[in-house]
Amino acid sequence: MSKPRETDLYLPVKTHLEGLGYVVKAEVRDADVVAIRGDETPVIVELKTGFTLALLQQGVARQAITDQVYLAVPRWKGKAAWRMFKGNVGLAKRLGLGVMSVDLTAGTVQVHADPAPFKPRKVKRRKDSLLKEFNAREGDPNLGGMKAGGRMTAYRQDAEKCRNYLAENGPTKGHVVAKATGVSRATTLMRDNHYGWFEKAEKGVYRAAP
Repeated sequence: MSKPRETDLYLPVKTHLEGLGYVVKAEVRDADVVAIRGDETPVIVELKTGFTLALLQQGVARQAITDQVYLAVPRWKGKAAWRMFKGNVGLAKRLGLGVMSVDLTAGTVQVHADPAPFKPRKVKRRKDSLLKEFNAREGDPNLGGMKAGGRMTAYRQDAEKCRNYLAENGPTKGHVVAKATGVSRATTLMRDNHYGWFEKAEKGVYRAAP
């Protein structure tokens, strides 16, 4: 199957809008699609064969004409493409843009978001988690942009303190390690053994793994 063209999207989008009572015309000034219904605010649809930065920029530029701006792209194929599309829909909504997808085989259009002012929904739990990690971490041991697996976290810093203490002092009760290192969660941390650094010598006593 040949790669779709932007013009392939036009007729399905036109048919969809006409079904809603709009009069539709293509390539009016800089707009790919313009739809008018009575005295209502004009609707503009920008067409692209994929979600790109250029498409988002075009959509934002059309907001100087009307608040009713949609972006239209071909329907995705596969789970990975759906996840990418879903993320792009979220970005478009933040910009106040609507989103349509076009099934080129069936010639149908699905609206995934309508243009509307966006107000971010804050998640207090995530904010609290971020501040907790920030305040618990000692110094600034990472470089911005590092991959997750190589980052130094407050949890890892605590684990290193416990491991170093056991390496120097041998098998020790958990509460002693906690008091000596200042790591209040030392016993739980050593028991969970997330990094494989600890061994249980006897009940409540841990040592550094070889």
